[in-house]
Amino acid sequence: MSHHFINIDCYEKFVKDFHTLSGLDLNFYKENQMKRRINNFMNTHNHKDDYTSFLKALSRDPKLYDAFFKHLTINVTQFFRDVKLWDVFQSKIIPDLVQNKHMLKLWSAGCSAGQEAYTMAIIMNEHFPSAKYNISGSDIDINVLKQAQLGSYDERDFASTPEHILQKYFTLEDRRYQVKDNLKKNISFREHNLLTDSFEQGFDFIACRNVVIYFTDDAKDLLYKKFADSLNPGGILFTGSTEHLFGKNHLGLKPVSSFFYQKQ
Repeated sequence: MSHHFINIDCYEKFVKDFHTLSGLDLNFYKENQMKRRINNFMNTHNHKDDYTSFLKALSRDPKLYDAFFKHLTINVTQFFRDVKLWDVFQSKIIPDLVQNKHMLKLWSAGCSAGQEAYTMAIIMNEHFPSAKYNISGSDIDINVLKQAQLGSYDERDFASTPEHILQKYFTLEDRRYQVKDNLKKNISFREHNLLTDSFEQGFDFIACRNVVIYFTDDAKDLLYKKFADSLNPGGILFTGSTEHLFGKNHLGLKPVSSFFYQKQ
């Protein structure tokens, strides 16, 4: 065995104790990737090779705990990330959905600091001004949810955002961009664990992108089944560009465009 990894019993105990501490069950994630992430974090924070003392430090030091939690559930997002896919959302997905519904229910699952949820709202406001909608954003990390509720962002978040959108929906304050209140009114954010919490029903559209990348296959299967169950017939699941649902026909989700799957 490689010397790089701490012995297996210690890891299993760490997973169990961390679950008790945080409510996050690392068994849902691929073990090698998770170990690598944990060990990277321990090395950069000078906790070398001892899970037990690291866990003690986590339970004593809220700053360390928050940084570690964020490191484990890291989520790179920005507004209009993968802009071509948002073009499909705007030109193909939403027009089909609004044809049949007077009120759309959308969900940004694993929403991180809310960029994706606000992106959806901007597209709805810009291109479907008469459509009624509400958007839920959910994440396991309460720190990023605070930022989402606040709606305050760094200019780095807008690398893919057209200038006129920035001016219309944000105000610049102290070198940060603040979402205007009229964009916030149809959006709500809440803490939610995708793997263990129950799902609301009746969604017309669910985006879950680059959230499941480290999940085990079993955890992914469970998650996609829960998503399929919570979509209305004809509803759409939007997955990340590293994720595909090959061999998941039993869920009744059929591709309608790259990374967009419709419930039959």
